[in-house]
Amino acid sequence: AHRRFCELLPQEHRSMEESLQIRVSLEQILSLPELKANPFKERICRVFSTSPARDSLSFEDFLDLLSVFSDTATPDIKSHYAFRIFDFDDDGTLNREDLSQLVNCLTGQGEDTRLSVSEMKQLIDNVSSRAGPGSGREGLELGPKLSLFQILEESDIDRDGTINLSEFQHVISRSPDFA
Repeated sequence: AHRRFCELLPQEHRSMEESLQIRVSLEQILSLPELKANPFKERICRVFSTSPARDSLSFEDFLDLLSVFSDTATPDIKSHYAFRIFDFDDDGTLNREDLSQLVNCLTGQGEDTRLSVSEMKQLIDNVSSRAGPGSGREGLELGPKLSLFQILEESDIDRDGTINLSEFQHVISRSPDFA
């Protein structure tokens, strides 16, 4: 892990002592092949950064990131950080806006791949209809099978309109695909 971190540093800062003191910019971290294709790459870096501006990672931050994504991390640790990554407004809960941002990350941030306001509303509110002509998603069913609002509602054990960490972990614990 240390060798990998040092590869991101300028040659003159690669000594053991100095590498433990210096921070690497998000741009450098985002250049790692492991993160390049991840739709949540910027959010991942911000969650693991301990700098006040959340714009760089120390070696310890980098080590935490690698540890959470390793095969040896426990499901509780993985779900804790998954929750933090999906909590885009950092308020300790997942709400409709967080779900919208999650969908936008998954569908892409470009104008040609981002869902329209009406498509996002359909996806979240479970209004069954098809995407219209010219949307780039003709025939895409955005109905009951994809209702994010239904997922939010079913996961919201305390019925406060949001999903907290324990509710998220409860849902994740029932998902054999989460690893």
